[in-house]
Amino acid sequence: MPCLTVVDREGTAHALEAENGLTLMEIIRDNGFDELLALCGGCCSCATCHVHVDAEFTGKLPSMSEDEDDLLDSSADRNETSRLSCQIPFHDGLDGIRITIARED
Repeated sequence: MPCLTVVDREGTAHALEAENGLTLMEIIRDNGFDELLALCGGCCSCATCHVHVDAEFTGKLPSMSEDEDDLLDSSADRNETSRLSCQIPFHDGLDGIRITIARED
């Protein structure tokens, strides 16, 4: 089964098995990471599932929508690899992806 690595806010890396078709937010949430709030449930109407994606995988992600870009603008922790994890469906091409949960705003 494909895997991803999630780095929590304490800096600890966790290897997770991932199911194709779920979003990164769903995978992280379903594995008990309470620090990823995902308050809107994946509707792209908040930025509480903000993550930083390792640069080597950014080209494999879907394009960022204008709504996602606007929501990320509200974060003081935004950088060039910032994404909302609810907007990234997992697939085999993302096997091995490493993401870091962004600091809470």
